[in-house]
Amino acid sequence: MEPGGLEWLLVPMQQLVSWGAAGAMVFGGVVPYIPQYRDIRRTQNAEGFSTYVCLVLLVANILRILFWFGRRFESPLLWQSIIMIITMLLMLKLCTEVRVSNELNVKRRSFADFDLNYFWHWSKFTDYVQCVLTFTGVTGYITYLWLDSSLFVETLGFLAVFTEAMLGVPQLYRNYQNRSTEGMSIKMVLMWSSGDTFKTVYFILNQAPFQFSICGLLQVFVDIAILLQVYLYSHYPQKPVSHTAHPASTKAL
Repeated sequence: MEPGGLEWLLVPMQQLVSWGAAGAMVFGGVVPYIPQYRDIRRTQNAEGFSTYVCLVLLVANILRILFWFGRRFESPLLWQSIIMIITMLLMLKLCTEVRVSNELNVKRRSFADFDLNYFWHWSKFTDYVQCVLTFTGVTGYITYLWLDSSLFVETLGFLAVFTEAMLGVPQLYRNYQNRSTEGMSIKMVLMWSSGDTFKTVYFILNQAPFQFSICGLLQVFVDIAILLQVYLYSHYPQKPVSHTAHPASTKAL
């Protein structure tokens, strides 16, 4: 059979693979949070999960969407950001409800207090939504004013991917503080690692803006560091470090 006779099969197969890769990019990023979400609901304990992970991803994906208005990249990456924002809001809603239900006689804190000591430690999910909307409005207005500046657009893109690259750092630090990975879903971290590796290869093969490739590589390195913590703390248990009681450090949120 002549090589050209296989085109009728190869072209649809290539298209199918392309669609599959795009679908994995859009929804693959949220899959790691499913086991963590289920663990929190089952145990009614969110102490092992750092909600600063949600903060990092919300900021990164909002900036990435704004970057899209200045430099149009592939639509699957845009939809990935939208889906991730929705997912992080759902994670925040669950963690806030669980934490508040476990607290007794604790003074309620809100975003409107503008108290930096309690930033991202509020008592209602609506406070987190207000914060996200405020950040989106301010950064969106600044982007609108400077959209014609290529330097600003490229800087915005770098900030978006660099922030996302720091995704695992809050969890890394939380594990270090606790001298344990108890309460953190190992499945989540394993999925982070596989997803970040796939994502980095996707960026490189599809010639995405160079910022995206840098982001992927940094994320893979952080994922590896967290997996090393899992091995270290499970095989060589360490005594938790005692911390001075402080409202911003005694809670996972």
